[in-house]
Amino acid sequence: MKAPYTAFTAVVAATTVALAASVAGAETWDMPMAYSASNFHSDTGAQFAKCVTTGTGGDITITVHPGGSLFKGGDIKRAIQTGQVQIGERLLSGHQNENALFGVDSVPFLATSFDDADKLWAAAKGPLNALLASQNLTLLYSVPWPPQGLYFKNEVTSVADMEGTKFRSYNAATSRLAELTGMLPVSIEAAEISQAFATGVADSMVSSGSTGYDRKIWESLNYFYEVDAWLPRNYVMVNSDVWSGTSEANQNVIRGCAELAEYTGTWRSKEYTGFTLQGLRDGGMTVGPASEQMVGELKEIGVTMTTEWLEAAGAEGQAIIDAFKAMQ
Repeated sequence: MKAPYTAFTAVVAATTVALAASVAGAETWDMPMAYSASNFHSDTGAQFAKCVTTGTGGDITITVHPGGSLFKGGDIKRAIQTGQVQIGERLLSGHQNENALFGVDSVPFLATSFDDADKLWAAAKGPLNALLASQNLTLLYSVPWPPQGLYFKNEVTSVADMEGTKFRSYNAATSRLAELTGMLPVSIEAAEISQAFATGVADSMVSSGSTGYDRKIWESLNYFYEVDAWLPRNYVMVNSDVWSGTSEANQNVIRGCAELAEYTGTWRSKEYTGFTLQGLRDGGMTVGPASEQMVGELKEIGVTMTTEWLEAAGAEGQAIIDAFKAMQ
């Protein structure tokens, strides 16, 4: 699954290295990432970093710190804003509590396929760029996760079966989903998933097959229901002061590497979907569609959450939804 990146990286390196001769001292940028090094987002970030280092002729070397090793997921965005690090990756919806627009990709059953996720991103990218710019952040690229499904320790056929279950939450949308289904939200960062489930801190979550596969979740949970609730996005951003101090030639290289990373990361996400679901099966989990009753009940909850998100996001959020629906 790395072929596109290998080929395109060679092209980018060959065509841009001449533009990036060193004119001052070489810089090192630290890039914290919340997910394990084996996760495709982290690997895409590592390939992006190599592309930048090669393309700038060593002017900028990006050092990747996966697995929350430098900053935990919830602290990464703030670290970039304040200049503690130059660049990093964060789950877009992880900061919905700051502004509802950050949660546009996690509105349940709004965009449930890769095609729809691309359209929603196209509609939301402009407003999100402006929002990030107001926070001293410059967006470089964004990659979607595979469709989100529900993990449980015990079999579940209806929302009533979920009541009282300890549910891993990672943003405002997942906390609200827990509340509306009668589950008990427990805030758990990606790097803490394995330990949390092994020790019984949580026994359910909504996430992609890739998260469960990377964390060998079959050691703790038994069921994965394919409900395709939404496709959340990770995004890589750079401190705007650092960006404005970067030469135009190196900015062009970084933009090229970012476009490549977004393309390749999305491709890998699609490929990874089927591979990881089979991996869950091979690990001993029961993987399949949710019951019609559960899907119907979840979609009703989705309507409620969409209404709530639109109320919080206001006219700007409504404009995004209108633009998205116009593409359908």
